[in-house]
Amino acid sequence: MLQRDYLMRMIEQVASAIGQVMGLRRQMRHQEALLVIDELLDSRFRLNGRLIRSLSDEDIVGMMTTNGVMETENIQAIALLLKQESEIYEEMGDGARAYPLQLKALQLFARLAAADAPKVLADSDAEAERLLLKLSDCELPAATKRLVMDWQESRGRYDQAENWLYELLVEGEAGRDEAVAFYRRLLPLPDERLAAGGLPREEVEEGLAQAEADAWLSSRE
Repeated sequence: MLQRDYLMRMIEQVASAIGQVMGLRRQMRHQEALLVIDELLDSRFRLNGRLIRSLSDEDIVGMMTTNGVMETENIQAIALLLKQESEIYEEMGDGARAYPLQLKALQLFARLAAADAPKVLADSDAEAERLLLKLSDCELPAATKRLVMDWQESRGRYDQAENWLYELLVEGEAGRDEAVAFYRRLLPLPDERLAAGGLPREEVEEGLAQAEADAWLSSRE
């Protein structure tokens, strides 16, 4: 009961704050909107706003995990607030501040989507897709590409996961063993599921053979 009450209060508080922020944005009162976000980050979570912005997405998730259980609602709230903050900086013409916030929000939403987190405050999968599209003209860090690859695989979008794997291989950020492991994870899946994910069984078998022969990259050139 206490946990449910806490969750409901958190949802109401975050939803109210986001509504307030969006209202201030419409009035072009950006600094006030940033203050609302900062105050909520400082008061609602165990980490203050400055620390949240400085930590990696992995560290945030780690600090928001208790006894091996992710506090998905808290992580989702943080990701939403960071996304709002990035949009404010975009409206202010400050892309340098917007980009790292967008990146961190993408990473958090991707982790939540991969974990199939409940849609408490938002649809994490849809939010990650929107942020990935927004950042499509940017060169993402290798760690983010790997995270996106894992997320796409977890959602059954195997062709997209393979594309991200290819990018990592080309850049030297992944190797033969990772490619082999990817295809071997897919092999036991039903044919219908592989086809629905854009990577039919024959393509999985071909990719595995090329990866095992360390000829995967040359076959794509």
